[in-house]
Amino acid sequence: MPSFDESKAYASQEETFFDDGREEELVTFITGKADLRGSPAAILKGIDEYARTRKYLMNVGEDKGKIVTDIIRKTKPNIMLELGGYCGYSTILFGDAVRASGGQRYFSLERSPKFAKNIKALIDFAGLSDIVEVVVGPSDEGIQHLYGAAKVKQIDMMFLDHYKPAYTTDLKLCESLGMIGKGTVLAADNVISPGNPPYLKYVRSSVREKRRELMHQSQQDTANFPGRSAAQYGKVETLSTEVMGNPNLVYQSELIDSFEPTGEKDGVEITRCLGEETV
Repeated sequence: MPSFDESKAYASQEETFFDDGREEELVTFITGKADLRGSPAAILKGIDEYARTRKYLMNVGEDKGKIVTDIIRKTKPNIMLELGGYCGYSTILFGDAVRASGGQRYFSLERSPKFAKNIKALIDFAGLSDIVEVVVGPSDEGIQHLYGAAKVKQIDMMFLDHYKPAYTTDLKLCESLGMIGKGTVLAADNVISPGNPPYLKYVRSSVREKRRELMHQSQQDTANFPGRSAAQYGKVETLSTEVMGNPNLVYQSELIDSFEPTGEKDGVEITRCLGEETV
């Protein structure tokens, strides 16, 4: 496992670590530096500077971010989605990488109108509005909107970094709509810290195991998440367990160990769809 550069560590995570005005303060901090305009790389450095010297931000960070950008450069996705944009760090980092690789569109699905406004401000400032589109609202609604509007038929790559219990339900929704197919790459953040056992179980299961699980369809699983993750937005959310997904999709999945921007150990689960097994 690589080592962490302590000189780049973010400020410590506080008891209240988001949605307390720091995100708007960040936008002011970045847009107040005229020399950063039009430079995604410089803006990312500015966001890192804020998170190191002022207040913690729950970003993917440099280390885990590089895992994803390396895959973008190799696979060259035409259409990429992210579930959870927060303050726009991953949106800028991955949107810029998709554009540089010749991609067509990067969709950032963000449930908070306030956070979405901040993302749009930074995307405009970075000069990425030509490739990035921010979709506001719950992730499942955003996925259905993109599919229904024929903006996305198949996802080439998807980054999951939103409400942790929704990783599996949203993936199953994408499967049911036929948006996941041979060649799709999934990159799931925070699978070690705070962890996501249901998602890891699903993407690491064989087709036979997933078919068997369908016979014992259960209620929403939030028991395996830390309380802070399950109730991140004030309460445990009710997610649909009616969507069955497509258990016939064959996945190859691996965990790449890395670090949170604070130095805490974490990892990104990289999952590739190899195709569909016939019944």
